[in-house]
Amino acid sequence: MVRMLRPFTRAVTYTRWLHLSMAIVWPSLWLFIDEAWWTVATATVLLGLAGLVPAMRVVEGFQARLLLLTGQRDGGESPEIVVTPSATWGDRGRVVVWLQTRLFFGALVSHLAVQLLLLGVDLVSTGISGERVGGAWLVVTGHHWWHALLAPLPLVLAAAVVVGSGHLITALALRLLGPSPAERLAALEERTEQLLERTRIARELHDSIGHALTVAVVQAGAARAAGDPAFTDRALGAIEETGRAALEDLERVLGVLRESGKPVSGRPTLADADRLLESARASGAKVDAEVTGPVETVPGPVSREGYRILQESLTNVLRHAGAVPVRVRVNVADDALVLAIRNPLPAGAPGAGRGSGLRGIRERAALLGGLARTGPDEGDWQVHAELPLS
Repeated sequence: MVRMLRPFTRAVTYTRWLHLSMAIVWPSLWLFIDEAWWTVATATVLLGLAGLVPAMRVVEGFQARLLLLTGQRDGGESPEIVVTPSATWGDRGRVVVWLQTRLFFGALVSHLAVQLLLLGVDLVSTGISGERVGGAWLVVTGHHWWHALLAPLPLVLAAAVVVGSGHLITALALRLLGPSPAERLAALEERTEQLLERTRIARELHDSIGHALTVAVVQAGAARAAGDPAFTDRALGAIEETGRAALEDLERVLGVLRESGKPVSGRPTLADADRLLESARASGAKVDAEVTGPVETVPGPVSREGYRILQESLTNVLRHAGAVPVRVRVNVADDALVLAIRNPLPAGAPGAGRGSGLRGIRERAALLGGLARTGPDEGDWQVHAELPLS
């Protein structure tokens, strides 16, 4: 019993009924002025014309969200009822069908509810005095006391009509005012882009923090082994600078994650590669770097991924080989960016293809349609990446 009464404790039950009643207000006023068949025909034609206006989808969408989904959250990542103007004739057609359906369905269920209430009144009046006072279309005759006992039945049916019609009109709104297949595809693509962006951010965070920690460990170990106060000061300075850069990257990444709709900007590019090279040199590695071609003209996505590939490569050198000579070549050609990093391969170094860092380098290149090779080569360890500029 309590479960049956629960819908009447929710505001959405009454706002849905209000939504249905609002649909027949102006046609009802028109009928009071002139009760003729052409009145209904004219109202139908006017609604059809109104549904062809793109802005009508916005009006109906806002109204449906406000009254039909009161206290409820839209499911999924995209709203179930859209509030954007009609973009295609298919959208306009669905709005026209929605307006016509809402008008006739609202008129039907409102009339049915009123008739059920009048029937309840007639049952009570005929049970007491034998006379009908409600005037329901279903005529109740006779003077029987048990008519009054049947009076709650029409009231229960009227309540069921109120609740059931609210659920039905909501289902129709979700179908007719919901996103079109093209809009669902666009929302899916946007969601995919967001997931890819978060994956990209996680990979960048791994590269940045991993590089900072590797430099700090190498510098701290070298300073302790050297026993030279001057070298220790330089090592601490390098650790501090690298740590600050990592904190800046971390703050930027956290800012992007807090504001998922905010475009990612300010990522380091190959124009900032000097910071990586100086950090590696400060860790004791002898870096021989050569940059040819206009690095500043490299497209943003390619330049950012190239920076991360270089960062991960230098991090792997410091982590697995230590302070060894490193040869870095960056070449910007007409159609590709070529990165080549080589260092002596110490004994016991991990084999080619192991580790998430090497896998990440290959994945970055593949996402841009390029190719990356990592592994031993003539006694050296090499990372060779080619990223197309187009």
